[in-house]
Amino acid sequence: MTERAARSARLRSEIRERVRELHALDHGAQPFVPGETYVAYSGRVFDGSELEALVERALDAWITAGPSAAEFERALAAYTGARSAVFVNSGSSANLLALAACTSPKLDRPLAPGDEVITAAAAFPTTVNPIVQVGCLPVFVDVELGTYNPDPGRIERAIGPRTRAIMVAHAVGNPFDAVAYGALAERHGLFLIEDTCDGLGGTLAGRMLGTFGDFGTLSFYPAHQMTTGEGGAVLCNDPARRRLVESFRDWGKDCWCEPGKDDTCGKRFGWQLGQLPEGYDHKYVFSHLGYNLKATDLQAAVGLAQLRRMPSFVARRRQNFAALLQCLEPFADVLILPRSDARAEPCWYAFPITVRANAPFTKNAFVAFLEERRIATRSLFAGNLLRQPAWTGRRHRVAGSLDNSDTIMTSTFLVGVYPGIDDERLHYLQRTLRAFLTR
Repeated sequence: MTERAARSARLRSEIRERVRELHALDHGAQPFVPGETYVAYSGRVFDGSELEALVERALDAWITAGPSAAEFERALAAYTGARSAVFVNSGSSANLLALAACTSPKLDRPLAPGDEVITAAAAFPTTVNPIVQVGCLPVFVDVELGTYNPDPGRIERAIGPRTRAIMVAHAVGNPFDAVAYGALAERHGLFLIEDTCDGLGGTLAGRMLGTFGDFGTLSFYPAHQMTTGEGGAVLCNDPARRRLVESFRDWGKDCWCEPGKDDTCGKRFGWQLGQLPEGYDHKYVFSHLGYNLKATDLQAAVGLAQLRRMPSFVARRRQNFAALLQCLEPFADVLILPRSDARAEPCWYAFPITVRANAPFTKNAFVAFLEERRIATRSLFAGNLLRQPAWTGRRHRVAGSLDNSDTIMTSTFLVGVYPGIDDERLHYLQRTLRAFLTR
């Protein structure tokens, strides 16, 4: 090792040590004071390794996608059991890219403007917005209270002559029946896109969520099971379809060279494509109307550190969920409690609670009681999307009633189960829930 390299190594070691010290000072555990310390419903959980990884990558001056992004994609695919993963800048972008890939003229029967895509009415907007953004017609179905997913029968009854795809989220991390959805998709020749943004780490029939459909999508926003800050990914098992996602992500380029690489195909100036001059530089051939939705190596470095901690994150979410379910089971006469497919092992995003119509209190009163005691709550996202201002006047079709989606708007809320809810916070949350329900 040269003197220069040795000095660089010493400086990096010193910087890592200072980062660890700073993390302990600024982000270490703080005393919990019931009623004063805020109990968040979710958030990032770092132990310092993430900041070290972030600083280390910054010292290498990799501020775009690079080696860490490629490593993160491989590690993420290995964790989920998918053949490949494409790292992108958000879960919302992942949803857009997955559906956009289905419109590629390189497919035998791509989605076309006016085609129908079946989705859930009770959803986060960016599960549904891409349907409109690619020129298709959303077909809304209702969900079941307790699972918050559409059962396969609702999906099948919604299929019409123009239906070409199903795009549904595993609600709050609770697996929908992806086996049955997949069978429906195969029988009717439909694309299946699993929005798994809330459910990384969950399984159905022993298989990771996000791997049943043509594409699975993930979000790494801090509220989710792991975080890269902003970030997301598209999972797929078909290399050709992975290329479509990458093309739409990377400006619509036909070239598949990684950043900083040239001539991966070995014939950069040897193509004859479309109406372009023979030998036109393949790095500047565009086969799709794409975007720039790439993530950075800085984010990937954090993701790699977080991914190594996923087993503990999953275990804590399941532990917290089970404790809350046990706490609330005596009150099932006034609350609809969450339930799952018998084949499922969810990694819950949060704990959903629905106040029954016969309860002597309202959701708003319950939420106010918790919030006054510094316990965070959230709505089940947008509720019935068709009641949101953004959907006024939008073309759509509704298959059946949306009564349960309306009930979710008035009667359902979420409390947290994320790993930042340690034993002290969990016990306080349990005591506070019981205090409201027994007063």
